Amino acid sequence: MTDTPPTEALKAAKLRMGAFAKQAPDLMKGFAAVSSAATTAGHFSTADRELIAVAIAVATRCEDCILYHVDAAKRHAASEEALVAALEVAVEMGGGPAVMYAGKALEAYRTL
Repeated sequence: MTDTPPTEALKAAKLRMGAFAKQAPDLMKGFAAVSSAATTAGHFSTADRELIAVAIAVATRCEDCILYHVDAAKRHAASEEALVAALEVAVEMGGGPAVMYAGKALEAYRTL
């Protein structure tokens, strides 16, 4: 992430998302439904689904997504060890740049 602490960066990301939602409420209502369906426990627990989202966020280099999904994974009791396992897969799929973002995700986990 930038020099901004992860808690502040997450708050800023949520504010940006909220501002966009006010301008595009129908789209964000649909996106919220997709997000809810994607993170509802089924074959995978909600924590596992959030860890999958973290791994994808790392591989695609989305800093705000990393913060958002690390926070959600922690709220659903994902362990740091499980996060690291997901980050290992992200690095396999994302290569060298994913290593850098994996470090950011681990830092966010420890800070949020």
